[in-house]
Formats: sequence, C-alpha cells, structure tokens
Amino acid sequence: MSALVKMTAKHLDFYYGDFHALKDISLDFLLHQVTALIGPSGCGKSTLLKCINRMVEADEGEILVNGTNVKQYKEETLRRGIGYCIQEVGLFPHMSIYANIATVPRLLKWPEERIKARVDSLLDISGLPRDYLGKFPGQLSGGEAQRVGVLRALAADPPILLMDEPFGAVDPLTRENLQRQFLTIQKELKKTVVFVTHDVDEAILLADRIAIM
Repeated sequence: MSALVKMTAKHLDFYYGDFHALKDISLDFLLHQVTALIGPSGCGKSTLLKCINRMVEADEGEILVNGTNVKQYKEETLRRGIGYCIQEVGLFPHMSIYANIATVPRLLKWPEERIKARVDSLLDISGLPRDYLGKFPGQLSGGEAQRVGVLRALAADPPILLMDEPFGAVDPLTRENLQRQFLTIQKELKKTVVFVTHDVDEAILLADRIAIM
C-alpha cells in the first residue's frame, strides 16, 4: 500500500443478520489526524474498523484509500498496511517482546538489520527499557503489554492505525499514562488514526476530530 493520501467511507451499510449495525455511514479520515469514534455499545464503532481492514465486508457502500476501494487489495496486503490495536492486546505468549513487535516486518521480509533499527526507534519513543525485548508477554503488566501491542501495530510503519478501545482494560492511572505516551508517539510518527472509545474525556484528549455514532 502506498503512503496514505486520504481515506473515505461512503454510504456504508452492514448487517449482522437482521440487525442493521451500520446505516449509510459516510466519513472522511484526514491525513495524519486522529479521528475518534464515540457512541454507545452496539452503535457500530468496532464494525466500522473491521470494514476498513476487511475483517468483515460491508453490505453496501465502499471504503477508499487513495481513491482505491479496499476490496481491490488482497486482504493480506491491505492488513499489512494497516496497524490494528485492540483492547485484548493479542500478543503471542510463546514469543519474546522483540519477536512480537517484529511480526509484521518479518512477514514483509524486511532485512533483520532494518527490523532491529525499527524496533529500537519505537522503543525509544515508547519509553520501554531495552531489556524488555527479551521478556515474554506473561512477564509484563497490563499497561506494558498494551504498550507493546501499540508498538507491534506500528512496527511496519503503516500509514493507517486502527485502535479499538486499546486502553479500556487497564486501571485509570495506567490508562492516563498510556494516553500520554500515545500522544507522544502520534506527534512523532503522524499516523492517520481511527480510534474507538466510549470515553468522552479520552476522545477530547486524543482526537483531532470526533465522530459521534
């Protein structure tokens, strides 16, 4: 996937059986900005993210990246160009922190020297100490694991980052710390981010634009 110019959702509809989860959703996601999706449970926030990376297919409408419908990309090509960070983190428990962060760059067959440089630079931004790279997910706190999840989503330098309530499962103090670190990372890397949250204060703190669903 080439560098992102613009991402747009046009007239999206999606059904779970008889339930109309997305109804005529149209939205522009601006370059290098954080767009927060906020609304009650069941309003379609997470479903919209899944339509963007084609974990589910919209029944009507389209999502365009650089003017190209996402359905024209191979699914694996699309997903390797879109970082995805979720509340459950999903780190591989049998792999070191280094190997977890390096997962997508290795799938893309980056040279190991380039991978190491990328992991090192992300670690510097995140504030995690380098000796964590040899640890395993079970040795981390919830907040540390969530930080690693964000780094893994950013490892292949995707132009788009999808975040589905990534800080929702940690305690309030840890969440505040993660929010500050996210702002630092975003200021440095300037990704186009779609951020799902049910927390109005979090949306106001982190987002450039807020879409209420």
